[in-house]
Amino acid sequence: MKDSCKIDTLCVQAGWKPETGESRIPPIVQSTTFFYGDSQAMADLFDLKRDGFFYSRLANPTVDVLEKKVAALEGGVCGIGCASGMSAILLTAMTLCEAGDNIVTASEIYGGSFNLFSTTLPKFGIEARFFDAEAPAEEIEKLIDDKTKFVFAETVANPAIVVLDFDKISALCKKHGVLFIVDNTLATPVLCRPLDFGADIVVHSTSKYMDGHAAALGGMIVDGGKFAFKNNKRYPAFNVPDESYHGLVYADLPVAFGTKCRAQMMRDTGAIMSPQNAFLTILGSDTLALRMERHCRNAEKIAAFLEKHPKIEWVHYASLPSDKHHALAQKYLPRGTGGMMSFGIRGDAKACARFMEHLQIATQETHVADVRSCVLHPASTTHRQLTDEQLVQAGIAPNLVRLSVGIEDADDLIADLAQALEHV
Repeated sequence: MKDSCKIDTLCVQAGWKPETGESRIPPIVQSTTFFYGDSQAMADLFDLKRDGFFYSRLANPTVDVLEKKVAALEGGVCGIGCASGMSAILLTAMTLCEAGDNIVTASEIYGGSFNLFSTTLPKFGIEARFFDAEAPAEEIEKLIDDKTKFVFAETVANPAIVVLDFDKISALCKKHGVLFIVDNTLATPVLCRPLDFGADIVVHSTSKYMDGHAAALGGMIVDGGKFAFKNNKRYPAFNVPDESYHGLVYADLPVAFGTKCRAQMMRDTGAIMSPQNAFLTILGSDTLALRMERHCRNAEKIAAFLEKHPKIEWVHYASLPSDKHHALAQKYLPRGTGGMMSFGIRGDAKACARFMEHLQIATQETHVADVRSCVLHPASTTHRQLTDEQLVQAGIAPNLVRLSVGIEDADDLIADLAQALEHV
């Protein structure tokens, strides 16, 4: 019955079903290894012939609960818990790409993702081709060739707050038989499920809304399980024997991508989430639906306040009727667009600094999307490594302030913003 429940119920119930006498909440299995008295059973685990746990570098019972929970929330067939959101994106790319391949990605993405694609992956011979998320499909299509392994975008771009046009990108990917990968961190499955709109794989930084309390670093990959890898010439690595598993062919398996990602890349990188962080994230995710409702309502009030303030040049928040992405938000995120927004202060970076330094409730942090409100000036922090041209590509203006609205009282937050703006 749980599989057919609504998202609010899945937040509380999915991932863990205790047996008689077991802990009602998932236990922390803080162990690197696991005992087997049956030698063949252990050998079968190493050959991927059966499910189970033999070493926490590949899989762990506590992490497994969170993996099942997030997969259920997203409507996927399996989850893979990673050490961070960045490792989730890296493992996804390494599972799909080899030297000589390329990826096609929106330029309006998180700064760390931009750096991974533009600076690090090219060192492994993987080219990144960037497009404006608002560009017409014909322009984006020119970047796709027979070496393209996936198209990447964010549901709600951080910090440009661009809402993804799923239909446009999904149609292109289906036309060319290319995987469509979406970072759903800022929307969460409570507000949007990318697999329902044509995505094939979803990634998360679970350190954000998923855990909510900013206490646990982590990431998640969710395999939608519907992409056709079998005899697919674009993905030969899935159709040739893996000699490290006695000739196993991943495309022959019910879950091709998820198995290859864990069996090869997680095995060789060890970038798995820790049991303690998985446990903390499980506890936080229980209240995800409740928190997202409050984040949305608070942010809507604050965006309306900022839009009318004389010292604010512009506000990007798609739930505002005046926002250019409002129609897309209504289509793909009808429950709300989350607690993230960006706005431009009339003035320069120094004016932004004066504003942020005088805030008394919201704090300056290299973080977003937990219960506490926080602000950041991306051009001088998270996107500092980008050139001026790249900042423009990513939608980062010099006067842009990123605001992550928490679950405090909305009136208190508005009063705090108002008094801080008096110093600009």
